[in-house]
Amino acid sequence: MSEEELYQSDFFLEMVKQMRALDTYGVQDKQTPQKLMAPFIISKEARKLIPVIGDPDPSTISRVAAFYNAIAMLIEKECGLMARPSINITHEGFGTVHIIVGKLVALERVVRDIHRFGFETPSKMKDEGDKLLSVALALIGKHPEVAGL
Repeated sequence: MSEEELYQSDFFLEMVKQMRALDTYGVQDKQTPQKLMAPFIISKEARKLIPVIGDPDPSTISRVAAFYNAIAMLIEKECGLMARPSINITHEGFGTVHIIVGKLVALERVVRDIHRFGFETPSKMKDEGDKLLSVALALIGKHPEVAGL
């Protein structure tokens, strides 16, 4: 898949929406999708240089929220049921992410080292998002009566 096709996928279109929603003053309105996604792309070498001591940067926490909000919106788009993300991250950079559909916890993820949140390539970011989406949709498909409550 070419980079242009990658950025036209449902996942990246939703990620761009989420990142633009975080920009309340419109500072990044003219940024390309690639520029908006750049903070998510961190090489292994760069990741090792990020210290995990101290509180996570608020912009990093916002990126984590944007990533999981995008997955929740894609769940809604796919199954037509409201998906609510719940993100709880401590000041140490550890926590949990839940995406709840009806009364069903469609996705539960333990997150750690939030300071270093990112992906090596846009393709790996999309793969991770698609994997989490498919797991959640499979669970919803398995328990539609709980998801519909």
